[in-house]
Amino acid sequence: MTDDETTLQLLDRFVSAVRSLPSVRAVWAHGSLAGGDYQPGRSDLDLIAVLDHRYRAAEESRVAGLHEDLARAVPLAAKLHCSYAAVDEWGDPAQDHLTWAHEELMCRPVSPVTRRELHEFGKVLHGPPPAGLVPPVTDRQLAAYVIDDLRTFWRPALQHQERWLLDAWVDLGLLTLARASVTLRTGRLITKAAALDVLAELHAPTAVVEDIRRRRYGPAVPASPEWLEQRARLTRAFLSTALDEV
Repeated sequence: MTDDETTLQLLDRFVSAVRSLPSVRAVWAHGSLAGGDYQPGRSDLDLIAVLDHRYRAAEESRVAGLHEDLARAVPLAAKLHCSYAAVDEWGDPAQDHLTWAHEELMCRPVSPVTRRELHEFGKVLHGPPPAGLVPPVTDRQLAAYVIDDLRTFWRPALQHQERWLLDAWVDLGLLTLARASVTLRTGRLITKAAALDVLAELHAPTAVVEDIRRRRYGPAVPASPEWLEQRARLTRAFLSTALDEV
């Protein structure tokens, strides 16, 4: 998973804390943390907690307090995201679950991509493994979700020019496209590192791909406003065609 001591200590601390909440049956890791592409301090820590029952309002406040306390004690906890899904709610992929992400509570589904990750390489931090609790995701279901995400989220997002000045939008937009293209062709899920190589095959702008690679795996270098403007133009121009093709 990772050999970063700060991350491992945070995970141990989180699991100990979350087990004090009502009815926590299991805790799993997915995303880059489970898939072998985790970059300490840069990657999110994506987790799922499985509950015996759906949390009520009073229990939700305990969840928020747990995460807020953890973030005050360990700065890295700001990158820790966790969905809290009741054991009897996994049958409906569209079901919203209480989720702590980006330092606030929200409700959102556990996507078919995450469900497939849990089956293929999810890491058990506490309790039973995902296979006995999470229904499998078929290739057809996975492909339908990926196509819908590209069509209804990423394609309209190109109309919001200001978003593409931000690192997160450039990185996620391009890497999501590359990963989606592989999933739709082969049914496989790939890491962000592998997706960078796929972007070259898709003829994404070389300078933008190298910019992502450097920021994810190399030393941090401040970007000029001129480069941010140019990067946004290059990214939006590429995605406007590539999204439709994929």
